[in-house]
Formats: sequence, structure tokens, C-alpha cells
Amino acid sequence: MAVGGGRLAGRIALVTGASRGIGAAVAKRFAAEGAHLVLLARTQGALEELDDAIRTETGADEGATLVPLDITDYDALDRMGAALHERFGRLDVLVGNAAILGELSPVGHIEIKDWEAVMATNLTANWRLIRSLDPLLQASEAGRAIFVTSGVARAVYPYWGGYAVSKAALEMLVKVYAAENEQTNVCANILDPATVRTGMRAKAMPGEDPKTLPAPEAITEDFVKLAEASCTMNGEIVRVA
Repeated sequence: MAVGGGRLAGRIALVTGASRGIGAAVAKRFAAEGAHLVLLARTQGALEELDDAIRTETGADEGATLVPLDITDYDALDRMGAALHERFGRLDVLVGNAAILGELSPVGHIEIKDWEAVMATNLTANWRLIRSLDPLLQASEAGRAIFVTSGVARAVYPYWGGYAVSKAALEMLVKVYAAENEQTNVCANILDPATVRTGMRAKAMPGEDPKTLPAPEAITEDFVKLAEASCTMNGEIVRVA
């Protein structure tokens, strides 16, 4: 997508939750490194704005492939996988970034609908992405899958039950998937971005000054490292320093 070379030149990369925050920052960085992007988010307009910004920054003539859908529309994810197979025949990089916080509440007080929404978005949707896109990653000479987690998955924070459980389960899902691919060209890893200036962080910590936190653009290097064909890490949790 970018003009010239780059560390991801010629690689096809799909990013979920791409319209804002970490997803948008990763998309811009991947484009600057030469990847062709498949951008997934719920809002067509937001995706188009991001694509325009990327094309302006990179000077590229070719735009990204935009996929406006709700990640919990699992049938649509399957249709997307089929469409990508027909168009590209492979996928080199998958970034499972989309997530929701849910409500911070005592475990016994979490509304059923809120629990189900968090699990559907943060866990089940990523399993459905693996299920739909694994054949395309296997078709790549160096398929790389990166899933975004949180420190709450490995520590105990009262009132974070739904989000923490979903991320802990996601980590195990990715580790199992990675272990199943030890003898293939696919590597799957987990990235913990630590504390970043995002809308989700602002919702969780409304009294915090966002200017004291690093911007999403500051953490994209680790995503690039894990997306490179030369990366041999598999089943690891990488925490941004």
C-alpha cells in the first residue's frame, strides 16, 4: 500500500477495531511499512476517513480494503474470509485488536447482557476470526497472528471481572493456537500494550489526565516486529515497555 519498500512490503494485513485508538495507529504504521491493509470496524465513514489519512501520509495511489461490519456478526466474518480467499488467496498478518470494556462492576452484579457482549467481542469473535482466517494464514509463507490483551488478564483487579476474564481466556486461546502451529509457517502471539491513551482507558479511568499517557502511535513498533516474516516468536506474551 505504501510507496516503495518497508519492513512489511507486499504483506497483506488485517486489523480489527481499525477505526480509532490502537487499531488506527497500527494501520497507519503498517501502511508506512508497505503492507496492504484490510481494515475492519463497524463504521464505514470512520474507515473511509482513516483510509484517506493513510493515503495522504503515504502518498499511495491504492487504498485499503475496507470491511465495515460488527465483529460479533460471525456469519459476516465467515463471508469475509471467503471473500479474502477469492481476492488474495492468503493473509500474511492478522491483528485481533477490537475489544470492549463492558461495565466495571462486582462480579455478582454484572448484567447478563453486558457479560455476553464482552465475551462475544473480546473472546468468541477472535476465535471466529481464527476459524475463518486460519486457512489464509496457512497459505502465507509466514503467517503472523497478533492478539491484543491487557495486564488485567494476569493480575486480580476487583470490579474488572468481565473484561479480565475475557482477556485471560483470549490469552489461553492464542497460546493453544500457537502450540498447534509449531510445525507450520504460522506464528501467533499476544501483545499487551500496557497503559495507552485510548477511549477505553478514558472510560475506565475518567479522572486520569490522558496527556500523561503515551499515544497509540508510540507503541506500534512491537506490532511491526511481530508482523514481520522474520519473526520466529510463537505463543509469547509481549508487553510494551
